[in-house]
Amino acid sequence: MTIRAGFIGLGNIGLPMAKRLAAAGLATTVFDVVTARVAELEAAGARGAATPGAVAAASDVVGVCVRDDADVRAVFAGDAGILAGARRGTIVAIHSTVQPATVEALAAEASPLGVAVVDACITGGAAGAAQGTLTVMAGGDADAIDRARPFFDCFAKKTVHTGAIGSGCKTKLCNNLMTYLAWTSIYEATLLARAAGLSQEVLEEVTGSNGNLTEPMRLFIALHKLPDAVRTGPEMQARMRGFVEIAEKDLAATLALARECGITLPGTATASQIMARVYALEDPKRR
Repeated sequence: MTIRAGFIGLGNIGLPMAKRLAAAGLATTVFDVVTARVAELEAAGARGAATPGAVAAASDVVGVCVRDDADVRAVFAGDAGILAGARRGTIVAIHSTVQPATVEALAAEASPLGVAVVDACITGGAAGAAQGTLTVMAGGDADAIDRARPFFDCFAKKTVHTGAIGSGCKTKLCNNLMTYLAWTSIYEATLLARAAGLSQEVLEEVTGSNGNLTEPMRLFIALHKLPDAVRTGPEMQARMRGFVEIAEKDLAATLALARECGITLPGTATASQIMARVYALEDPKRR
């Protein structure tokens, strides 16, 4: 039986994910608070819905890719929410990077209704979503995850069952921590190289050769090579501000998880305070 797909949250990553569902030939129903994004999906073959509940009512598997914990809870709740529209047997995959406790609570709320919630966090960015090469970190019931795999396969090259509900979110926080510390390390290494009178190109040649500098790090540091007029322009600054807000949210969630686990992450705490600098949101004269 062909899966009927639903998708809620058509942002930077959610939009290309939903497009791949429609392109794969799945009957796809979508919702977003920005109607222009819904219209874009309708042009790609999907059907727009007026509420999250209407998406759930029309779907066997629903992907949720909204901004934060509050947004995830909002699309589940109320007469127009997912749980009001979902039938028994529906699977809801939460792709957002949120606190593990959030998906655990929603899974407990959905279970008596016969609705399975899995945390299906993703990594690979907007480019990976568009190319269908994301990796899904799926926590929850193994049978529900297996039934959702044809949905995930539309936009992911690999789905890893990470364990119980909440483990996908925990894995994503660890993954993101590595990314943000990598961004911080290449930013500070190149900052030191320039201050010490070294060639950044030579540094990149050496660290690229020995494996310290990865291709994603090389692409990230290119941001700091942009002309100041471009880098400090309103369009670029607005884009970077959005990334900084997400980074700070994710790192705050990581530190909260660390506290729950009874450990300290001093490198993470420091990185969380300097993301604006790492993403080039400061006076170029202070770089």
